[in-house]
Amino acid sequence: MDSSKTSQPSSPAESKINIRATIKNGVPTYMGLSGDSLLRAITFTATCAFLLFGYDQGVMSGIISAPQFYRIFPDLNPEVSGSDHSSTMQAFYTAIYEVGCLAGATIALLFGNKLGRRRCIAVGATFVIIGTIIQITPMPGHKAGTQFVIGRIVTGFGNGLNTATVPSWQAECSKAHNRGLHICIEASMIATDFGVSFVDNSLSWRLPIGLQITFAVLVLIGIYHLPESPRYLLSTGQIDEGTHVVAALAALPVDDEETQLQKRLIIEALENVGELQIKHVLTRGPSQHLRRTLIGASSQLFQQIGGCNAVIYFAPVIYEQYIGLDRQLALILGGVNSTVYALSAFGSYPMIERLGRRKMFLWGTAGQALAMFLASFCLIPADLQGNKESGANKGAVVGLFVFLISFGCTWLELPWLLPAEVNPNAIRTNANAISTMTNWSWNFAVVMWTPPLLNAIRGFGTFMFFGVINLCFFPFIYFFYVETKGRSLEEIDIIFAKAYTNGEWYVKTAHDLPALSEHEIERAAVEYGLATDVEKQKHHFEHPPSVREDSGPNEKQEEQ
Repeated sequence: MDSSKTSQPSSPAESKINIRATIKNGVPTYMGLSGDSLLRAITFTATCAFLLFGYDQGVMSGIISAPQFYRIFPDLNPEVSGSDHSSTMQAFYTAIYEVGCLAGATIALLFGNKLGRRRCIAVGATFVIIGTIIQITPMPGHKAGTQFVIGRIVTGFGNGLNTATVPSWQAECSKAHNRGLHICIEASMIATDFGVSFVDNSLSWRLPIGLQITFAVLVLIGIYHLPESPRYLLSTGQIDEGTHVVAALAALPVDDEETQLQKRLIIEALENVGELQIKHVLTRGPSQHLRRTLIGASSQLFQQIGGCNAVIYFAPVIYEQYIGLDRQLALILGGVNSTVYALSAFGSYPMIERLGRRKMFLWGTAGQALAMFLASFCLIPADLQGNKESGANKGAVVGLFVFLISFGCTWLELPWLLPAEVNPNAIRTNANAISTMTNWSWNFAVVMWTPPLLNAIRGFGTFMFFGVINLCFFPFIYFFYVETKGRSLEEIDIIFAKAYTNGEWYVKTAHDLPALSEHEIERAAVEYGLATDVEKQKHHFEHPPSVREDSGPNEKQEEQ
């Protein structure tokens, strides 16, 4: 009797007992779904998870300066605590969420490969529910501010786990031709906003915050029934379950040649690394793990320092205090702001698989930079000449709207898509966690420094600063961001390996390399040093296995 069966329950020999799929007409299914229907269910669940992130942004931007909110948290009211202290506390109440998110992303980095995609997402959704309950139950005179801050940290922790994990789960389950669209749909939910500011009591903020529990519950239901990432399952030795997921996503039988080829490609890509460890993100060689991790993380850095959260979180405050609009008009424009932002996010859907990632990055950056410069120049009369009544001030509103449109259909979604695509299978969880940690740490920094920056250099200086920062993105995008449109995840591995082996410019290699079939990917893996055992790979080319690489229990016994 093989003792490894008891000590390694995830081994191929034992994986049969862990198979969650049900067979329908010879095809594995989850929730009775397979193929495109299963992918749509995965996309819906992933979208609900990301909606929780966007929900917080939308709600906090609407309530942070609301009178109903001030009644429970008076230290946020400029008339009570002074403008300097209130602006700092507004930034703190908002940004502390990012600290929780950073902690969640860190846990994903340290334990994501052990927990798996589904468990990470389930734990994240559970923390969101707990944190939301803490946030909506503060009472005046009972350390309301402390309780609210704790609730935001807990909620942020859950969302940090989710945002570090969901893009990987969805990318690893999607097909090459629509992977970008699926993740864009998911990420566009960041622009969602709900609010009831017309209610003149605490229900106006308790209800919008509390409603996110609904979406967290939907995530829990979906993740319970849907499959784990096939690449994660195969990387942890759960061969049978992984093969069933591959077959279910393709709507094919388990023993179909296409299913076995897909499984083989994934396993061969993972074999080059061996046992997964965090340090593997630092390796170079043909797989170029470090380069790819830095590319993904840089996109999250650029998203944050481009000024998006300065506009998203503080739009009503900017309109009222720095552009000179009255409170009612500032709130109305804040609502229009959110609507335009949400609608612009849908613009990424038709563009992502037509224009590709690089063009969207470049055009989005140009739009953001021009919008920030427009907003800055229009505030010259108010901030440099002291003319608060100048009609040019209204042009700053236009600039901020143009910024949100440019951001909403490009930079909102792309930094969540690029790391999930460009990072290789073996380190995707760790590398995506690093990207997400970059996002949350700089999100926190920008949200914290924006109110003091506005106080110090006013709107003119602040928007000029962000405009210049956006211009700095162009060389990085042009020289380092490879095009991944229409490529399978394994095909992207070949792009980096070929460029490294031949000493080519990675961007040019991605542009010139023709689309590869799955058999061509296998051969290219050998040619460019991604295969660990060349002779073994050559044997696979000549004698492809009909079931799987791993010998079954009977075959192992024959060998012994």
